[in-house]
Amino acid sequence: MIIGIVAGIFGGLVGLGGGVIMIPLMVGIRKLSQHKAHGTSLVALVFTGLAGAVTYFLEGSVDIPAAAFLAAAAIFTARAGARFAHALPEWKLKRYFGGFLVCVSVFLLTKPYLPSLVLSTGEWYKAGVLLMTGICTGFLSGMMGVGGGTIMVPSMVLLVDMGQHISQGTSLLAMVPAGGVGAYTHAKLGNIEGRLLAGLIPGIIIGTYLGGRLAHVLPDTALRIIFAAVLIGTGGRYLRAKAPEMKIIEKC
Repeated sequence: MIIGIVAGIFGGLVGLGGGVIMIPLMVGIRKLSQHKAHGTSLVALVFTGLAGAVTYFLEGSVDIPAAAFLAAAAIFTARAGARFAHALPEWKLKRYFGGFLVCVSVFLLTKPYLPSLVLSTGEWYKAGVLLMTGICTGFLSGMMGVGGGTIMVPSMVLLVDMGQHISQGTSLLAMVPAGGVGAYTHAKLGNIEGRLLAGLIPGIIIGTYLGGRLAHVLPDTALRIIFAAVLIGTGGRYLRAKAPEMKIIEKC
């Protein structure tokens, strides 16, 4: 539960899912394998997305058709992402996850300075962007054990000119079916530590709520710098994961 609360607070502060914090904590403290940490994180984040989506929906900040386009594409690639992660040796999955954390850090630091890239206001353009975003997000979610808001939110804000709050609410709704498919695939592959979910799920829901409340009090720039520094440090450690040494047995 403590891991869930900490991950939820950090995620709520900067508007990201708690998976990027929850996974390293489960590996470092609970000594889960990288594969099980990804699968277990994804299960917890499905419940977080559901709770968050309901909250945003009650505030009128969810675009249901957009969420449907995102989810329709993501549910097909989430399974492939989970299977791809399962096929990787643990040291290589750690390196991929480390690279992902560094990319998230760069995005957090550059987010306020990114220009709008809307090329058209047509419905076909919007649908195409959402479908392509869903394809990429589903694979990343299944592979990395994260919700996918890192891709969905900036894509909706920068490419289709959707408001920040609506983008966040829409991404939360879309990640429920997509994350559910990825979590189900991880479960079939044996990558979920079910005994941890009773604490993780309520913990991350509580933490996300607390983080969202604190985000309106603390300065945004300082939050992004601190969070990015934590992720860069963690990502750098993961990038240094070494392949196991091969033992050569000589025949006499």
